[in-house]
Amino acid sequence: MGLDFTAIDFETANGFRGSPCSVGLTKVRGGRIVEEASWLMRPPSGYDHFDHHNVRIHGITPAHVAGMPRFGELFPEIGAFIGGDVLAAHNAAFDLGVIRSALEVSGLPGPAYDYVCTVMLSRRCYSLVSNSLPFAAEEAGVPLVNHHDATEDARACAGILIDIAARNGANSIAELYLSLGLDMPRQQAFDPATGELSKPSLAAVAGASGNGAALVRRFQSGWPEEGANPEPNADAEPGHPLYAQTVVFTGQLSIERPEAKLRSARCGARTESRVTARTTVLVVGDGFVASDLRSGRLTGKARRVLELHERGQAIEVLSEGEFLQMVGGDIPGGPQGAGADSWKGALAPAVSA
Repeated sequence: MGLDFTAIDFETANGFRGSPCSVGLTKVRGGRIVEEASWLMRPPSGYDHFDHHNVRIHGITPAHVAGMPRFGELFPEIGAFIGGDVLAAHNAAFDLGVIRSALEVSGLPGPAYDYVCTVMLSRRCYSLVSNSLPFAAEEAGVPLVNHHDATEDARACAGILIDIAARNGANSIAELYLSLGLDMPRQQAFDPATGELSKPSLAAVAGASGNGAALVRRFQSGWPEEGANPEPNADAEPGHPLYAQTVVFTGQLSIERPEAKLRSARCGARTESRVTARTTVLVVGDGFVASDLRSGRLTGKARRVLELHERGQAIEVLSEGEFLQMVGGDIPGGPQGAGADSWKGALAPAVSA
């Protein structure tokens, strides 16, 4: 077997992950990119409003997809391109969740997929202060030119996986996972006649009467309430990117900090209230995006993380958008699906990428 897989990246119209408006796919055979495909699409009916935050990120508007087939009409072509390949995505829980939720609200069946997450692999194989797609792509030697273009993001994801396999002397995905002591994650097949809806879809269906649109909680000054640090969920999925991590929060989030801690614990993370030698992940609010690591727009906790990282501690910084993609459970009106920097502009003060 060679290094064969298909990398995938979705952009979504709004905060519900089942609202894809664009997809990019990159097929790899023997460690080389051999084919690419991309589609614009209308999201499933009833979940197709465009949130202005998402549009700010990826630039896709309702006019761009007017007259295009809906996701359900395109999925046979998307599925045919993927075939029986392992899927690769940067934060795969999100992109696989897009497929699952969009199928669920479309009332369509879908196959099972084995998949790999290049966020997880980047964290395991690189030593970066941020494992966001631009940082990981740069480390892999495939720097992004047009981040949030689905085709370019899928191509960058493919380049990261090719680079990581080469660094580990692996000639296939199975060999790479074996060398790293990891189990291959799998998203199960879905049958609308018998399958239960996922939590994001249940929430979206419940709010569909209002078309899913609501206001984001406004930025509030003052010291955020930390709340308790709940015990990690012992039954969480070990393949989740926050599983067994120690997470600390800084800055003003768009959800209450106790709620952020609860979502982390559900994914198997341990939360704490200050950065220590145990900290492995810092989630930064206040509209932070990964590029702020270079510009210097950082909280005191984030500066502390940079210091610890420079001293060799395995610790990284996440934007709130990246965090919300990982933990799911969209907040009302949130642009979660817009990608790793999706919360840029959702809070004041806004920053440029």
